[in-house]
Amino acid sequence: MESAKKRRINDEEADGHEKTGIQQRSAPQSLTHPISPPLKKRRLTTAPTKAETPSPFRPIGSPFQLTKIKDLPARLNKDTYTLQDVLGDPLISECWEFNYLHDIDFLMSAFDEDVRSLVKVHVVHGFWKREDPNRLALQESASRFNNVTLHAAFLPEMFGTHHSKMFILLRHDDTAQIIIHTANLITRDWTNMTQAAWFSPRLPLLKPGHEQDEGQPKVGNGAKFKVDFLNYLRAYDTKRPTCKDIITKIVKYDFSSIRGSLIGSVPGRHTVVQSISSTNFGWAAMKSALAAVPVNNTSEHKPEIAVQISSIATLGPTDSWLRNTFFRALSNNTSTTDFKVVFPTPDEIRKSLDGYMSGGSIHTKTQSPQQAKQLQYLKPLFHHWANDSTSGLAIDLSRVKDSGRKRAAPHIKTYIRSHRPTPESDEADIHIDWALLTSANLSKQAWGEALSAKEHTVRISSYEIGVLVWPGLYGERAVMKPAFLEDTLPPPENGREGGGGGNGKGKEPDDGEEVVVEVALRMPYNLPLQPYGPNEIPWVATASHTEPDWMGRIWQA
Repeated sequence: MESAKKRRINDEEADGHEKTGIQQRSAPQSLTHPISPPLKKRRLTTAPTKAETPSPFRPIGSPFQLTKIKDLPARLNKDTYTLQDVLGDPLISECWEFNYLHDIDFLMSAFDEDVRSLVKVHVVHGFWKREDPNRLALQESASRFNNVTLHAAFLPEMFGTHHSKMFILLRHDDTAQIIIHTANLITRDWTNMTQAAWFSPRLPLLKPGHEQDEGQPKVGNGAKFKVDFLNYLRAYDTKRPTCKDIITKIVKYDFSSIRGSLIGSVPGRHTVVQSISSTNFGWAAMKSALAAVPVNNTSEHKPEIAVQISSIATLGPTDSWLRNTFFRALSNNTSTTDFKVVFPTPDEIRKSLDGYMSGGSIHTKTQSPQQAKQLQYLKPLFHHWANDSTSGLAIDLSRVKDSGRKRAAPHIKTYIRSHRPTPESDEADIHIDWALLTSANLSKQAWGEALSAKEHTVRISSYEIGVLVWPGLYGERAVMKPAFLEDTLPPPENGREGGGGGNGKGKEPDDGEEVVVEVALRMPYNLPLQPYGPNEIPWVATASHTEPDWMGRIWQA
């Protein structure tokens, strides 16, 4: 047995964020997955015949993609991407990288070697104290590259962090791209941790005099996304210019091809607004966006919202904020929604690809009396990440759909509402009403305190960013379903063509013929979800764990 004392690197405040170090890097791989939203035209691998497509069917690939896992086989890494896939295009001229943790050498290694020294690289971080060791280390690393500029985000809140994870890429072909994701810019997060990203389409420059071609802002369209995105960036410039340069550039691009709603958080006190041309932040942003998202409330089974995160902060000794503020915002004030919190147990961390080392990025606390009370009201909501616990409540193994990620510990954050169209519906036939991919964990710092009734304001501590998607973005009668092991859905059983690439089309419909649109959502965890057993507790990184992981190591707090 090998006793391993963990290194404390880049500790965050006790509200629960990442603490992580540097691991071995993964090799680059070509980016072959489709980006979201779907391309209008994509060649099918096998052209459908009339016999294969008795009725029109249009498959849409997943708007979220998973990262490649270094120690998993190729069959479990289909439609995945690496950092080199994101940054390796030699046409990239400028990169703005927003994150909590940054390894400058790792970042620069991902660019094409022929242009690595030419790309204008801007790193936005949250280490605002001049004597912060993290800031000093960043400055030392950046000094080795003449083309890297550091920007410290304004953080007025004591426990706030710059937790957003995003790239803005400008290219020599006059296009731009926004990638919103969940991984710190360090090697460990890009190797054996489950992560994901939303990729915007390539955004062209607006034609001179056509600044209004993006249309009027509407929840889910590109014009509204642009309003919210620019307002998010402007928040960095509250006290000093930070993002002014990229704002003046990105405003010139056409966002009309984007499908989805930006859900951001920025530190400060924010008035909750109703205007479509204004921007809400935190839970208020979710509430206002979801008010425009149609959901199914007629199913015989209650809809369910799965809150899957890598950190749970101190929420309070009662569930007042969780139920009355956060869950109410996610459920549109209805009381007929089942909530499930997906979070790994110590046993799942021990069995993960990196064993206990994965646990340094996953946080909650249960030691203090207040935290013990929090555990009591969260315990009925807790569900496993891997869903194969022998101590958890039993599930029907014949129904299990494999995501291929149960041994890649979760650093991804997803919030997904779904329902069963019929009581007999298989896990693969569940209908997804909406899905959010975000940097935001379960915390007041990320989502905001309860609404101040007197001032009608929300107080937020941290920067966060995410993208909300739903089936109606792809058609009035479109449905969204879970996809497992790939970014596409299998062909429908009734013989309609469903293969040929995630963003492809089936047979073009005749006039008056109904088009069946099915949107895939790549699942990072297995279904069905498995509830914790009576004696199971969540992983706690600040507690010691003496039972060896699969590599024979123990964890000492």
